[in-house]
Amino acid sequence: MSSTERKISLTRTSKGEYTATNDRGGTLNLSANGTPDFTPVEALLAAVGACSSVDVDAVISRHTEPDSFEVTVRADKITTPNAASKLDNLELHYTIDVSTDDERETEKLNTLVARAAQISRDRDCTVSRTVEDPTQVTFFVNGAELD
Repeated sequence: MSSTERKISLTRTSKGEYTATNDRGGTLNLSANGTPDFTPVEALLAAVGACSSVDVDAVISRHTEPDSFEVTVRADKITTPNAASKLDNLELHYTIDVSTDDERETEKLNTLVARAAQISRDRDCTVSRTVEDPTQVTFFVNGAELD
């Protein structure tokens, strides 16, 4: 299994407000204060949707330019029996219009869209695969690993 590190830094800007910065200088503001900024959970949903959309779009764009391409990502926030918060029943709903004047071509493109989404789900989307498969998460505080 190959490994290429991915990393962001997160800086507290005020109580409940944070800015994530990637190595290229891009930023994403996050908030737990009811502002228009994304909450951490919404950012996770956006990451799942965007990751899979990149996969699907790469395939579709080799064949046609879609008239519209939208993805809605939803999940239920639940509390487990041991009082832990988590998401469950995560769903991606694609609405992609690849209609053409040729009914057969439209049918072929719709089949391609479904196949691309399936490959993204089963293999290519790093974010959804990480959420779906058990993933080791280790916490460090001031350099010391938590037990």
